[in-house]
Amino acid sequence: MPPARRSRPAAGPSWRDVPLAPVVLVRGGEGLLVDRTVARLTALVREHDPEAEVTVLEAGAYERGQLEVLTSPSLFGEHRHLIVQGAESASDAFIEDALAHVGAAGSTIEDVTVVIRHEKGTRGKKLLDTIGKAGYPVVTCDQIKRDGEKADFAAAEFSAAGRRATSAAVQSLVEALGSDLRELAAGCSQLISDTTGTITPDVVERYYGGRVEATGFRVADAAVAGEQTQAITLLRHALETGVDPVPLVAVLAMKLRTLAKVAATRGRGSAADLGLPPWQVDRARRELRGWTPEGLARAITAVADADAQVKGESRDARYAVERAVLVVSSAREG
Repeated sequence: MPPARRSRPAAGPSWRDVPLAPVVLVRGGEGLLVDRTVARLTALVREHDPEAEVTVLEAGAYERGQLEVLTSPSLFGEHRHLIVQGAESASDAFIEDALAHVGAAGSTIEDVTVVIRHEKGTRGKKLLDTIGKAGYPVVTCDQIKRDGEKADFAAAEFSAAGRRATSAAVQSLVEALGSDLRELAAGCSQLISDTTGTITPDVVERYYGGRVEATGFRVADAAVAGEQTQAITLLRHALETGVDPVPLVAVLAMKLRTLAKVAATRGRGSAADLGLPPWQVDRARRELRGWTPEGLARAITAVADADAQVKGESRDARYAVERAVLVVSSAREG
């Protein structure tokens, strides 16, 4: 195994390429990526010594002296690999003992490796800083929240498996499964194992079409784009699969409010000024093509009426939301 570098790198390794080292710190709250990092390091340990002893330790329940016992040389000479969980709530005893261990650890892998998971907060900051300054690998697994980041993640999953997926297919998959990164990763894995050739939107539709179509966001996107037939088809599918009319109208309203907010700046306002993420502003600017102030006002009024109707003013909430979708999709010119 290569030795750990003693000078602090400009940027830490990613979870995909982190090397095994005497000490590795895994930071961040994206559980899937943290788990993958820990699993990769454990696999590297098994390559180094198939008979390695792997121990999991909870930092919050740690008692003084445990680290020394768990990392002491084995009677049978097998490698010892310690995974420390929950360092963000570590006991004072663990922080003190871990600082001593890091200070005494060498630059090469011998009989012991320690992986420390720290998911949030600044508890144990001195320990975290000491690990980084010592030159040991620090893997950062920040939460993936934005759609663009999720699309990058999915694209990387396909690339790592040697598969090609079109950008439209990746976006469709994110729309279907992007609310949960573990589910998105599982979806990528299924498409990789169950299909051949280039992954296209049709392939995604075949596997996850129901998930994609039953979302209010797809209905709102189609309506705002003026695609009336598609919007109504998606809406009826959503209603038939149990989506409530109230959140459907809420998504339409949110979409139109964003368009109105961006339209009011006439292209001069920044994302920070609008209180919106940059990708959302860019998308709204594209979607505003074909919209006039009058058309936007008519659509907003129709959705406001539908909102009142689906919340009790009408006996037929389904009809109310369908009428709103019709008005929105026809209010866009061209």
